[in-house]
Amino acid sequence: MTLAQEIQHPSTSAAIPTQLPTEGAPSPGPPTTEPRVSLRDVVDDVLKAHPEVAAAEARYQAALQRPAQERAFPDPMISTGYASSGAPYPGAGLGEDPNASLGVMLSQEIPYPGKRELRAEVMRREADAERQQVDAARLSLIARAKQAYFRLAAAYQLDEILRSNHDLLTTLLKVSESRYAVGQAAQQDVIRTQTQLSLITLQRERVARERRTREGELNALMNRAPGAPVGRPADLAPMALDLTLPALVERAASGSPMLLRDRLMASRSEAAIAVAKRDFKPDFAVSGGYNYMGSMPDMFEFRFDVIVPLQRARRRAAVAERELTLAADRQTAESTRLLLQNRVQEDYQMATTAGELATLYRDAVLPQARLALESSVSSYQTGAVDFLSVLTNFGSVLEYEMSYLEQLSEQYTAVSRLEEMAAVTLVP
Repeated sequence: MTLAQEIQHPSTSAAIPTQLPTEGAPSPGPPTTEPRVSLRDVVDDVLKAHPEVAAAEARYQAALQRPAQERAFPDPMISTGYASSGAPYPGAGLGEDPNASLGVMLSQEIPYPGKRELRAEVMRREADAERQQVDAARLSLIARAKQAYFRLAAAYQLDEILRSNHDLLTTLLKVSESRYAVGQAAQQDVIRTQTQLSLITLQRERVARERRTREGELNALMNRAPGAPVGRPADLAPMALDLTLPALVERAASGSPMLLRDRLMASRSEAAIAVAKRDFKPDFAVSGGYNYMGSMPDMFEFRFDVIVPLQRARRRAAVAERELTLAADRQTAESTRLLLQNRVQEDYQMATTAGELATLYRDAVLPQARLALESSVSSYQTGAVDFLSVLTNFGSVLEYEMSYLEQLSEQYTAVSRLEEMAAVTLVP
């Protein structure tokens, strides 16, 4: 194969794919022994192994225990005592004086009807808000796993591109050395080529470091030992979003756990206002007792007490506090909605723009740049152009290939953030 044919039909992944790859599809270029790992397997392993979701679930289960506590009656109180006559010790005057006795009394406080249920409702709504934290933790983990997965995929593809261009530049170096040997090229052509080879080697080292970083991130998310093999992700290619911007904004407004939690906290504050208003009602207490009178007839006692809510200023302040808390919770929910709307719009524009640019690079810019490189190589071999033109065109192709992968990485990262905010699945 000639050098021009090598450029037009590269033997490695420098050739940009023209369609979406499927997970597990073989990558272009020479066969690799690196095992493939699917996105589904990574996400499943993260959700099973990472403790963040389990911690959120435990907090939710703990919150579910609070309504029963608020619904329960206060504990009863048992009192014992004695009344003596003629001496201070127990039993003095027992059976002789009607005022002397040994007794026991049972008392039970009874809150005003509805108070216990209202307090339990406050706790129930608080538990519902805590439930959203479980969903938020799950969506956050999925988004972080996907972002690390996509960046790792981009690192693998970028390394293949650099390796392909390193091979191509090695071929150019041989051509320039051959022409220099017969006096048809300058020594600086050889030196420039060697410099470019060194720069590509440096870039491959940076890519290798990025790959190790992303593998370490995935291992941490999957609760694996550092350095455990991860596998190669499926290759990235431009994707089209199934949902429009208005649809994503609507999904975020109706399904985002962050926003749902804020709304449920406002609902909790509404129930707390009802509790504060019910505190204006009196509570009650019932008591029953038995007194042993010695040789005299036993005596029994029953009481009904009313706890009068005279501290009305304190109760009015409590109602005002909860009303202000409700207003703050509603404003917090609205602020969260606006923040989500702004972030969804920002990431949607980033995803669509990056996808359009990646498609433009793949379908227009890169084919033209490769054609220009092929033409300059053919002309250089015949002496029609200098070697600097060849290197310039080579650098342009490499730059466009790297920019293509950068746009792909940005698109998939933005899409994963959209999934977290709108609670939807865009990359299955």
